[in-house]
Amino acid sequence: MENISEITLVLSAFEDVGSIRYFYFCLILILYCSIILANLLLIVVICTDSSLQEPMYLLLCNLAVTELYGSTALYPSLLVNMLSNIHEVSKIFCFIQIFCLFTYGSIEFSSLSVMAYDRYVSICHPLQYHSIMTPTKVYIFIFLIWFCCSLKVSVTLGLSARLPLCGNTIYKVYCDNYSIVKLSCADTTANNVYGLCSLFFTVVIPLFLIVYSYFKIFTICLKSSRESQMKALTTCAPHLASLINFSIGCLFEILQSRFEMMPIPSAVRVTLSVYFLMICPIFNPIIYGVRTTKIRAVVKKLISRWLNLL
Repeated sequence: MENISEITLVLSAFEDVGSIRYFYFCLILILYCSIILANLLLIVVICTDSSLQEPMYLLLCNLAVTELYGSTALYPSLLVNMLSNIHEVSKIFCFIQIFCLFTYGSIEFSSLSVMAYDRYVSICHPLQYHSIMTPTKVYIFIFLIWFCCSLKVSVTLGLSARLPLCGNTIYKVYCDNYSIVKLSCADTTANNVYGLCSLFFTVVIPLFLIVYSYFKIFTICLKSSRESQMKALTTCAPHLASLINFSIGCLFEILQSRFEMMPIPSAVRVTLSVYFLMICPIFNPIIYGVRTTKIRAVVKKLISRWLNLL
């Protein structure tokens, strides 16, 4: 029987960093600090201004919290390993990181699906919006998203933890459940079956809600005036941009994990595998801050107030 506390795993992708590790370290540190500042600013703006205590902005605040959660699961260990000559991590740490990264991805996509539904109600049922999407319902949605995603990933890791490993090398800069399962020398049928079931709840159901919401939105837009169409497009543009960007990041990660990509330079492969945690967390607060008029106005007011205090 394996002693889980004594098992170490090697993140071998760091071996290709070479002599430019300090350059990468500085870039990653700047990016991580930018992610923290941008998302914290968005959270502070939404929480401190009473005019933003609406379902759309509460969901956006949850999205910012999710970005901070996912980034913290990756960047601190990434920075430490970037400067270290030893890229070994304990199996316990590996599973903790997998839990955080997997719940981040599930929560992010589920949150984006609820935000799509919020836009659908806002555009297709404007008169009933405040009775359908109340703050209480939003808090319930957020709680259910975090709880269900955490429970689902916990079962995934429970199935993976029982597997004996025949190797310890993961060609990534972070721990990944699929890589752990590939290292196993035991039957992984239960993992594969549950993985397909988990994929249904993680991707298919949220995707159905997103497609349904935007189908209804586009149907309404086709029957509306040019002015109404532009207003709807302006309202949905930040969400669509976030959704497309996150989907691209997940696609890159899946391609890098599941398929042989050895002809592609290692630096490109590593970048593709972490795209969803490098670009999305900084992209979302910027796109919402730039495209949302009320958030821009509140940010300007806060900055002006801070400058007056100096």
